[in-house]
Amino acid sequence: MAEDDDAELVRLATSPLADADAVIPLGPSHPSAHGALGLSLWVRDQRIVRARAHIGYLHRGAEKLFESRDYRAVLALANRHDWLGSMAGELGVAVTVEAMLGMEVPARARWARVALAELSRAYSHLVFWGSFPLALGRAAPAGFLARERLQALMEEATGGRVHLMVTQVGGLKADLPDGWTDRARAAVADVRDALPAVAAATTADPDVAAAARGTAVVSAAQALAFAASGAVARASGVGPDWRLASGDPTYAELADAGVLRVPRRDTGDALARLEVLAEQTTVALDLAEAALDRLDTLAGPINVRLPKSLRAPEGHCYTATESPLGRYGVLLVSRGGPHPWRLKLATPSFAHLQLAEALLPGLRVDQVAPALASLFFVVGDADR
Repeated sequence: MAEDDDAELVRLATSPLADADAVIPLGPSHPSAHGALGLSLWVRDQRIVRARAHIGYLHRGAEKLFESRDYRAVLALANRHDWLGSMAGELGVAVTVEAMLGMEVPARARWARVALAELSRAYSHLVFWGSFPLALGRAAPAGFLARERLQALMEEATGGRVHLMVTQVGGLKADLPDGWTDRARAAVADVRDALPAVAAATTADPDVAAAARGTAVVSAAQALAFAASGAVARASGVGPDWRLASGDPTYAELADAGVLRVPRRDTGDALARLEVLAEQTTVALDLAEAALDRLDTLAGPINVRLPKSLRAPEGHCYTATESPLGRYGVLLVSRGGPHPWRLKLATPSFAHLQLAEALLPGLRVDQVAPALASLFFVVGDADR
């Protein structure tokens, strides 16, 4: 597939120009796009008149591999697509299998999952929010330093820095270390103290805000048409938070207590998306703290004892959860065997990359980087 895309890039770059002065092939570029993304830009008078995203450079056929793995092994593959928030992948698949089985997860496991998922969400958000100045050629240390504090905490709890592999069907693979909840509260407090510095370098910086304001505006209609979700959709005033829409009783309780809030804007520009992401970071920390407090009051198992051979009943099931990037949909089709007959993922990055093709026309060439940086995608999440 990569060879085919390379040939396509060459063809586009040498094809006769219609309404453009030049076709600029960018990429495939790894560091700037959290994965290998190719981009073709048709340019006239320093303005983009057409854009095309080339994806597939990282494609590993994961959804086909799911069909030959049992349900335990599937989780190890499901967390490898969005490497900035891998907890969401394994959790989304586990929740779907549990729904197929009619399995009730122990209360302590549910609250531990919330704590880990929200800490993972916060450090994913810090990458996109905190690194936005890089798209403008500025240094961005504050967000990465804050993220490292949380990542070290997650490493202590799970043993992994990128691919956590802590979730299993029915709960977590192992209990949290002794004293971890106290150390987690200290880490959350440290990150809260660091957030003003992150904001000062991004949304509160006049130059950064000026560059983001009015850039790459996504209308509510576009957000719905392209199936955008997460901060990208809510910055345009649309889209649910799937932690609530999924009917998860744990998150419903947190919403009733006023801890789970859903930030929104209606301008739909890059600045609005950054502001929503910044608020979501604070909400994630609030949710993590609430889950930690609840964990200290709970005793009991951290998982369900599983049979040697785990088989889902024949049928199908669809669930949607809220990953750091947006809606994480999972369709599981089972024929009663020990592995899925079909396991299809609908993740946000693919939709956001398609949205980029519609947003870039009309922008100046120097606005391409900040526009892409505000769409919050991980290429592996689209190339699964």
